[in-house]
Amino acid sequence: MTQGNDQHQQIDPINNRSSVPFSSQLNAVAICRTPYKQKFGIPRQPGLVNAIGYIEFEPDFNHLDAVRGIEQYSHLWLLFCFHENLAQGWKTTVRPPRLGGNEKLGVFATRSTFRPNGIGQSVVKLHSVVQRKGKVCLMISGMDLLDGTPIIDIKPYVPFSDAITDAKGGIAQDAPVLIPVTYTPVAATQISQYTIQQQYQGLAELINGVLSQDPRPAYKKAKDDPKRYQVALYDLDIFWHVTKQGIEVLELKPTKVTLLKD
Repeated sequence: MTQGNDQHQQIDPINNRSSVPFSSQLNAVAICRTPYKQKFGIPRQPGLVNAIGYIEFEPDFNHLDAVRGIEQYSHLWLLFCFHENLAQGWKTTVRPPRLGGNEKLGVFATRSTFRPNGIGQSVVKLHSVVQRKGKVCLMISGMDLLDGTPIIDIKPYVPFSDAITDAKGGIAQDAPVLIPVTYTPVAATQISQYTIQQQYQGLAELINGVLSQDPRPAYKKAKDDPKRYQVALYDLDIFWHVTKQGIEVLELKPTKVTLLKD
């Protein structure tokens, strides 16, 4: 049986067979709520900072039945969208921070955020299923996602097949080298005052985890850098600079970054 003259029909050059172009519209099933309020300072891989966050399901998926049995898994895969990068498009080659920003690799040989379809994946630790403000939520940790990131799918992490012990990591075989983080007396006092409040529990550990990986652009790390930096965590701006001993936190202030509303 023939299909006639289909203008959308194409020939697969490998198998010499006709193929139909693929297209699909993806909708967010949830959004991720995290302490990371701006792209600068987000860990470059999951699991590097033990920050707590939540997966909040969108109305069509806000059902406990949709997550029934999920607590039998310790970790989950999140498929998400790099939503703030889509307008900038993508290129065939990128400059990975691991190579100092000076060498190029193909986009598919990296985890660059500038991808043809803007899709990322991260593995996170699952703590529990909770209800927050009428929403079904997953309490997670170890994510490397901007607050408000759209989640397009969630899948269980299965250790016997997902953990490949002899895998080669290419340019990212080893974990990043951490640098010391210290605090001025002003910053130390401010953190003590903030951590009295429940929402800031673990604030010092979060700051240490983020800054010890040195979130600066790679080209900044090989030269003297007197610049004063800022990272937005929760609703606070953390001000810091680089010294010969490492990174020193200077002070904390209420953030000027526009925050996502609950």
